[in-house]
Amino acid sequence: MAKAKKKTEDKKETKALETKAKSAKPAPAKKSEKKAPVKKPEKKPVAKKPEKKKKEEKVQIVEEDEEESVYRVKAKPKLDKATKRMLNIKSDIDKRRPKFRRQEWFRYKRLGTKWRKPRGLHSKMRVNRKYRPKVVSIGFRSPKAVRDLHPSGFKEVLVHNPRDLKDLDPKTQAIRIGHSVGTRKRQEIIKAADKMELRVLNRGV
Repeated sequence: MAKAKKKTEDKKETKALETKAKSAKPAPAKKSEKKAPVKKPEKKPVAKKPEKKKKEEKVQIVEEDEEESVYRVKAKPKLDKATKRMLNIKSDIDKRRPKFRRQEWFRYKRLGTKWRKPRGLHSKMRVNRKYRPKVVSIGFRSPKAVRDLHPSGFKEVLVHNPRDLKDLDPKTQAIRIGHSVGTRKRQEIIKAADKMELRVLNRGV
């Protein structure tokens, strides 16, 4: 009987040891030691290439041009209240006025867009049908008092020589340089006009 008791006790002890071993948590793994940071090789300072002289010359030229191109306030004419009102009416009519082109300009390239009065016997454009383009008529004309004036209010004077600037009034007249004038003579005209305080309508052309 004593032997049987010992066996049962031994079995109980072995079972208790097994349960303890199962319940026991595994020991945490040791953290790996941190590696020392690897030092990157220092970059050697790259020597800057010497700038070319051409760029410096270009910069100097641009600065000179900026100094020369100074904005000037455009001269304005001295007008009465009546003429100012008529100029406003003229600008409104100009906005509403259609582009007058000759009949069937879109069909034949050889005709061009220059205005020609339609004279055909069966022409619907001549009879002013609504679905046809507008025809030149008196209703589209601007007021007679300001008909020949520039939109600014000046009266245009065509100029081909510095001598043509004589006896011009800078308060009411402005000059327009002819298209056949060369660059040298154009510069002379502009200089003379600036001295007389005359406005040049096509200065930049």
